[in-house]
Amino acid sequence: MLSVKQALSKDQVGKIVQVRGWIYRTRSSGGIVFAVLRDVSGIIQTTVKKGAVSEKDFDDAQKAGIESSVMIEGEVAEDKRAPGGYEIRATKFQVYGFSDGFPITEYQSTELLLDLRHLWIRSREQTAVAKVKASLLRGAREWFHDNEYVEVTPPIITGVAAEESTTLFQVKYFDRIAYLSQSAQFYLESLIYSLDKVYSLTPSFRAEKSRTPRHLAEYWHLEMEAAWLENEDNMKVQEQLITSMLHNAVKECPEELTFMKRDPATLKKIEPPFERMNYQEAMETLQKKGLDVSWGSDLGAIEERALTQDRLVPMFVVNYPKELKPFYMKENPEDTRTYKNSDLLAPEGYGEIVGGSERETDNELMLERLRDKGESIENYKWYLDLRKYGSVPHSGFGLGLERIVTWVCKLDHIRDSIPYPRTVARVYP
Repeated sequence: MLSVKQALSKDQVGKIVQVRGWIYRTRSSGGIVFAVLRDVSGIIQTTVKKGAVSEKDFDDAQKAGIESSVMIEGEVAEDKRAPGGYEIRATKFQVYGFSDGFPITEYQSTELLLDLRHLWIRSREQTAVAKVKASLLRGAREWFHDNEYVEVTPPIITGVAAEESTTLFQVKYFDRIAYLSQSAQFYLESLIYSLDKVYSLTPSFRAEKSRTPRHLAEYWHLEMEAAWLENEDNMKVQEQLITSMLHNAVKECPEELTFMKRDPATLKKIEPPFERMNYQEAMETLQKKGLDVSWGSDLGAIEERALTQDRLVPMFVVNYPKELKPFYMKENPEDTRTYKNSDLLAPEGYGEIVGGSERETDNELMLERLRDKGESIENYKWYLDLRKYGSVPHSGFGLGLERIVTWVCKLDHIRDSIPYPRTVARVYP
C-alpha cells in the first residue's frame, strides 16, 4: 500500500500499486469513471474502465460520490493532463464506505463552512495548514530541546489574571470562582527557580468581544521563561526560535506552503537579527504615514499593518508606555515612562505574533501597580512570594501559534489557522 505522494513518481510507472483514501472529485463518461483520490499526502487521478475491473467494482465506482472511502489497485501511467502528471489505471476498485451527497460544493458561504467545520477540515486547504502548523511546532520544540529548555505542564484553571481581568472567562470551581488561563506565565516564572529555562504549550482563553480577523477566544500559546535573562537576550531567543520554526516548515512542508501561495524561499531568507524599533519611533513613523496617533496610543491592527505591510522580515517594537502593558514588566531605567518589553510583529501587515518582556523583581513596585488597578493583593500573594526568596533577573514571552500560522500560510482570517475556531459568535461544532 502506497501513499498518493509515493505513487506520484516516475519510478512507479508501469508498476501495479494500491492506494487508499477518499474521493476528492469524480465524473463519468460512458464506460469510464475518472475518480481523483486524496489522502494526507496529496491527490491522484484514477481511471476506472468498464471491462478493466469487475462488473461490481465498476458499478461501485459509478456510485461512489465525493468523500466515499475507497481502495484502488492499478497500474501507474504518465498523463500530463492529470493532477501531478500521473494516474492509476484501475484493476480493482473497493469501496469501504459510500458517502451521502456531500454538502460542501465548490462555492459556499463562510458561515456554512463554519457550520460544517467537521467536514471542511477535510479540505486540501485545511490539511495543508494543519501540516504546516505541526511542522512549525516541531521546529520550536527542537530549538527548545537543543537549547536545554524543559517543557512543563502548567494549569489551565487559575485564580489570577495574567493580563486584563476584564477578559477572563469565569468558571464555577466547586464552591468558588476560578478562571480559564489567559497565560501560563506566572506558573512558568515559579519553575525557573528549579529548572532555569522552561517552556509550555497550552490553550489560552481571552473573553474579548472582538470580531477582527486576528482574534480567537481560545488559542494555543507557546510560552517561555528563563532565569538570568534580560530583555535584549529575550529578543534574541525569539529571533532564533522563530527562525527555527520557519526553516523547519520550509524543510518539511514546501508543497503545502506553495499550495497556500507562500513562496518557501521568502521564509528561508529570514534570519536574525530582526530590526528593533523604539515605540516613540513607531509613533513618529505612523504619524508620517498619516495615522492619528501620539504618545500613549496603543498599536492595533491598523497601526501594526501600516508599520509592517512593506516588510519581508519580522520586526520588534520595544519599550512601550507603562499604561499600555501589564503590571509585571520591568521598568526601563533609560526612560521610566516605559517598560523593558517588546512586541514582535510579523511582516506583510500580519501584526503581533509574540509579546515579551523582562519581568519586574521589585515587589514594592508591583504592589503599587496592583493597587492602582484595584486588584486584590491576596490573590497575587503566591506570585509576589517568588521575589522574596532568591529572585533573579528573568524574562519571558508568549507566542500566539495561530497568528504565526496565519502569517506563514497567508490566511485572510485567523479562524482558518485552527481546526475548530472559538470566537465571539461561534462555539459550534
